[in-house]
Amino acid sequence: MPVYLLSDDLVFPPPQLASEEGLLAVGGDLSQERLLLAYRMGIFPWYSKSEPILWWSPDPRLVLYPWEIHVSKTLKKIIKRGVFQITMDTAFEEVIRACAHVHEKYDGGTWIVDDMIDAYSRLHQSGYAHSVEAWHGGRLVGGLYGLSLGGSFFGESMFSQLSSASSVALVRLAEYLSEKSFDMIDCQVITPHLKRFGAKEIPRDRYLKQLRRSLSMPTITGKWSFTHEYES
Repeated sequence: MPVYLLSDDLVFPPPQLASEEGLLAVGGDLSQERLLLAYRMGIFPWYSKSEPILWWSPDPRLVLYPWEIHVSKTLKKIIKRGVFQITMDTAFEEVIRACAHVHEKYDGGTWIVDDMIDAYSRLHQSGYAHSVEAWHGGRLVGGLYGLSLGGSFFGESMFSQLSSASSVALVRLAEYLSEKSFDMIDCQVITPHLKRFGAKEIPRDRYLKQLRRSLSMPTITGKWSFTHEYES
Protein backbone atom coordinates (compact mmCIF):
# COMPACT_ATOMS: atom_id res chain seq x y z
CA MET A 1 0.00 0.00 0.00
CA PRO A 2 1.25 3.55 -0.70
CA VAL A 3 2.14 5.91 2.14
CA TYR A 4 0.50 9.29 1.63
CA LEU A 5 2.39 12.59 1.79
CA LEU A 6 0.30 15.18 3.61
CA SER A 7 0.02 18.76 2.37
CA ASP A 8 -0.86 21.88 4.32
CA ASP A 9 -4.54 21.04 3.76
CA LEU A 10 -6.28 19.71 6.86
CA VAL A 11 -7.10 16.26 5.48
CA PHE A 12 -6.09 12.60 5.93
CA PRO A 13 -6.62 9.63 3.63
CA PRO A 14 -9.06 6.97 4.90
CA PRO A 15 -7.41 4.86 7.64
CA GLN A 16 -8.30 1.67 5.75
CA LEU A 17 -5.55 2.62 3.27
CA ALA A 18 -2.78 2.16 5.86
CA SER A 19 0.03 -0.28 5.13
CA GLU A 20 0.13 -3.74 6.66
CA GLU A 21 2.22 -2.30 9.50
CA GLY A 22 -0.36 0.46 10.05
CA LEU A 23 1.55 3.37 8.52
CA LEU A 24 -0.85 5.68 6.68
CA ALA A 25 0.76 9.05 5.99
CA VAL A 26 3.83 11.21 6.47
CA GLY A 27 4.25 14.95 6.97
CA GLY A 28 1.78 17.60 8.03
CA ASP A 29 2.04 19.22 11.44
CA LEU A 30 1.03 18.77 15.07
CA SER A 31 -1.49 21.59 15.21
CA GLN A 32 -4.44 21.09 17.52
CA GLU A 33 -6.84 20.98 14.58
CA ARG A 34 -4.89 18.28 12.76
CA LEU A 35 -4.40 16.17 15.88
CA LEU A 36 -8.08 16.27 16.80
CA LEU A 37 -9.05 15.36 13.23
CA ALA A 38 -6.58 12.46 13.28
CA TYR A 39 -7.94 10.98 16.50
CA ARG A 40 -11.52 11.35 15.30
CA MET A 41 -10.53 9.26 12.27
CA GLY A 42 -8.70 6.60 14.28
CA ILE A 43 -5.23 7.91 13.36
CA PHE A 44 -2.36 8.93 15.66
CA PRO A 45 1.21 10.27 15.27
CA TRP A 46 4.21 8.13 16.24
CA TYR A 47 7.75 8.91 15.13
CA SER A 48 11.28 9.49 16.40
CA LYS A 49 13.60 12.50 16.39
CA SER A 50 15.27 11.45 13.15
CA GLU A 51 12.00 11.02 11.24
CA PRO A 52 9.30 13.25 9.77
CA ILE A 53 5.86 13.06 11.41
CA LEU A 54 4.42 9.60 10.78
CA TRP A 55 0.68 8.86 11.09
CA TRP A 56 -0.62 5.39 11.96
CA SER A 57 -3.85 3.39 12.02
CA PRO A 58 -2.95 -0.21 12.91
CA ASP A 59 -5.04 -3.30 12.30
CA PRO A 60 -5.87 -4.91 14.67
CA ARG A 61 -6.35 -2.25 17.33
CA LEU A 62 -5.91 -2.79 21.08
CA VAL A 63 -8.80 -1.45 23.18
CA LEU A 64 -9.73 -1.71 26.84
CA TYR A 65 -13.36 -1.39 27.88
CA PRO A 66 -13.24 0.47 31.22
CA TRP A 67 -15.86 -1.67 32.94
CA GLU A 68 -13.99 -4.86 31.97
CA ILE A 69 -10.58 -3.97 33.41
CA HIS A 70 -8.92 -6.93 35.08
CA VAL A 71 -7.27 -6.17 38.42
CA SER A 72 -5.05 -8.93 39.74
CA LYS A 73 -5.20 -10.04 43.37
CA THR A 74 -1.75 -8.58 43.95
CA LEU A 75 -2.76 -5.19 42.55
CA LYS A 76 -5.98 -5.21 44.58
CA LYS A 77 -3.88 -5.68 47.71
CA ILE A 78 -1.65 -2.75 46.74
CA ILE A 79 -4.71 -0.56 46.17
CA LYS A 80 -6.23 -1.62 49.49
CA ARG A 81 -3.01 -0.79 51.38
CA GLY A 82 -3.28 2.85 50.32
CA VAL A 83 0.29 3.31 49.13
CA PHE A 84 -0.39 5.93 46.42
CA GLN A 85 -2.39 9.14 46.24
CA ILE A 86 -4.02 9.36 42.80
CA THR A 87 -4.91 12.69 41.19
CA MET A 88 -5.96 13.94 37.77
CA ASP A 89 -4.71 16.89 35.71
CA THR A 90 -2.45 18.26 38.42
CA ALA A 91 0.95 17.64 36.76
CA PHE A 92 0.39 17.01 33.05
CA GLU A 93 3.73 18.26 31.76
CA GLU A 94 5.63 16.44 34.50
CA VAL A 95 3.89 13.20 33.51
CA ILE A 96 4.54 13.51 29.78
CA ARG A 97 8.19 14.41 30.35
CA ALA A 98 8.60 11.50 32.74
CA CYS A 99 7.11 9.16 30.11
CA ALA A 100 9.60 10.50 27.54
CA HIS A 101 12.51 10.04 29.96
CA VAL A 102 11.56 6.45 30.78
CA HIS A 103 11.36 5.44 27.10
CA GLU A 104 14.61 7.25 26.32
CA LYS A 105 16.37 5.50 29.19
CA TYR A 106 15.08 1.96 28.77
CA ASP A 107 14.15 1.76 25.06
CA GLY A 108 17.05 3.81 23.72
CA GLY A 109 14.70 6.34 22.13
CA THR A 110 11.24 7.83 22.35
CA TRP A 111 8.43 9.08 20.13
CA ILE A 112 7.62 11.68 22.81
CA VAL A 113 9.91 14.26 21.24
CA ASP A 114 9.90 17.94 22.17
CA ASP A 115 7.38 18.85 19.46
CA MET A 116 5.02 16.15 20.75
CA ILE A 117 5.39 17.41 24.32
CA ASP A 118 4.55 20.94 23.17
CA ALA A 119 1.58 19.78 21.08
CA TYR A 120 -0.01 17.64 23.78
CA SER A 121 0.63 20.28 26.42
CA ARG A 122 -1.38 22.69 24.24
CA LEU A 123 -4.14 20.07 24.00
CA HIS A 124 -4.07 19.82 27.79
CA GLN A 125 -4.41 23.59 28.09
CA SER A 126 -7.38 23.40 25.72
CA GLY A 127 -9.00 20.72 27.90
CA TYR A 128 -8.62 17.74 25.54
CA ALA A 129 -5.54 15.99 26.96
CA HIS A 130 -5.46 14.66 30.51
CA SER A 131 -3.11 13.05 32.99
CA VAL A 132 -3.49 10.75 35.96
CA GLU A 133 -0.78 11.01 38.60
CA ALA A 134 0.40 8.60 41.31
CA TRP A 135 2.11 10.21 44.30
CA HIS A 136 4.08 8.68 47.15
CA GLY A 137 5.31 10.82 50.02
CA GLY A 138 4.49 13.95 48.05
CA ARG A 139 6.62 12.82 45.09
CA LEU A 140 5.34 11.97 41.60
CA VAL A 141 6.21 8.30 41.10
CA GLY A 142 3.96 7.22 38.24
CA GLY A 143 1.19 8.20 35.91
CA LEU A 144 -0.23 8.24 32.42
CA TYR A 145 -1.62 10.69 29.89
CA GLY A 146 -3.89 10.66 26.88
CA LEU A 147 -6.53 12.44 24.88
CA SER A 148 -10.31 12.45 25.30
CA LEU A 149 -12.93 12.86 22.58
CA GLY A 150 -16.57 11.86 22.95
CA GLY A 151 -16.75 8.62 24.89
CA SER A 152 -13.20 7.52 24.02
CA PHE A 153 -9.95 8.00 25.89
CA PHE A 154 -6.87 7.59 23.69
CA GLY A 155 -4.05 6.41 25.94
CA GLU A 156 -0.63 7.67 24.94
CA SER A 157 1.94 6.53 27.50
CA MET A 158 2.56 5.70 31.15
CA PHE A 159 5.52 5.52 33.52
CA SER A 160 6.40 4.12 36.94
CA GLN A 161 9.24 4.98 39.28
CA LEU A 162 7.81 2.72 41.97
CA SER A 163 6.37 -0.70 41.23
CA SER A 164 2.66 -0.68 40.28
CA ALA A 165 2.31 3.13 40.42
CA SER A 166 1.12 3.48 36.82
CA SER A 167 -1.02 0.35 37.15
CA VAL A 168 -2.95 1.90 40.02
CA ALA A 169 -3.33 5.10 37.98
CA LEU A 170 -4.77 3.05 35.09
CA VAL A 171 -7.26 1.28 37.36
CA ARG A 172 -8.44 4.59 38.79
CA LEU A 173 -8.76 6.06 35.30
CA ALA A 174 -10.87 3.09 34.21
CA GLU A 175 -13.12 3.55 37.24
CA TYR A 176 -13.50 7.25 36.44
CA LEU A 177 -14.29 6.57 32.78
CA SER A 178 -16.84 3.93 33.74
CA GLU A 179 -18.57 6.44 36.02
CA LYS A 180 -18.70 8.87 33.09
CA SER A 181 -20.09 6.18 30.72
CA PHE A 182 -17.06 6.15 28.40
CA ASP A 183 -17.06 3.48 25.70
CA MET A 184 -13.40 2.54 25.53
CA ILE A 185 -9.75 3.25 26.18
CA ASP A 186 -7.84 3.12 22.90
CA CYS A 187 -4.52 1.49 23.78
CA GLN A 188 -3.28 1.92 20.18
CA VAL A 189 -0.20 -0.34 20.22
CA ILE A 190 -0.46 -3.96 21.31
CA THR A 191 1.50 -4.74 24.51
CA PRO A 192 1.39 -7.80 26.80
CA HIS A 193 1.22 -5.47 29.82
CA LEU A 194 -2.07 -3.91 28.73
CA LYS A 195 -3.49 -7.26 27.65
CA ARG A 196 -3.04 -8.43 31.24
CA PHE A 197 -5.53 -5.72 32.22
CA GLY A 198 -8.07 -7.17 29.81
CA ALA A 199 -7.31 -5.10 26.72
CA LYS A 200 -8.48 -6.82 23.53
CA GLU A 201 -7.34 -6.86 19.93
CA ILE A 202 -10.20 -5.98 17.59
CA PRO A 203 -10.24 -5.49 13.78
CA ARG A 204 -9.74 -1.90 12.65
CA ASP A 205 -13.14 -1.81 10.91
CA ARG A 206 -14.86 -2.77 14.16
CA TYR A 207 -12.79 -0.21 16.05
CA LEU A 208 -13.73 2.55 13.61
CA LYS A 209 -17.44 1.71 13.94
CA GLN A 210 -17.16 1.84 17.73
CA LEU A 211 -15.25 5.10 17.48
CA ARG A 212 -17.95 6.72 15.34
CA ARG A 213 -20.59 5.79 17.90
CA SER A 214 -18.38 6.99 20.72
CA LEU A 215 -17.83 10.38 19.09
CA SER A 216 -21.57 11.03 19.17
CA MET A 217 -21.20 11.56 22.92
CA PRO A 218 -20.25 15.03 24.20
CA THR A 219 -16.56 15.60 24.92
CA ILE A 220 -15.79 16.38 28.57
CA THR A 221 -13.23 19.17 28.23
CA GLY A 222 -11.51 21.22 30.91
CA LYS A 223 -9.66 20.01 33.98
CA TRP A 224 -10.70 16.57 35.16
CA SER A 225 -10.83 15.62 38.81
CA PHE A 226 -12.07 12.74 40.91
CA THR A 227 -15.25 13.34 42.91
CA HIS A 228 -13.16 12.32 45.91
CA GLU A 229 -9.42 11.91 46.43
CA TYR A 230 -8.22 8.42 45.69
CA GLU A 231 -5.85 6.83 48.12
CA SER A 232 -4.84 3.53 46.57
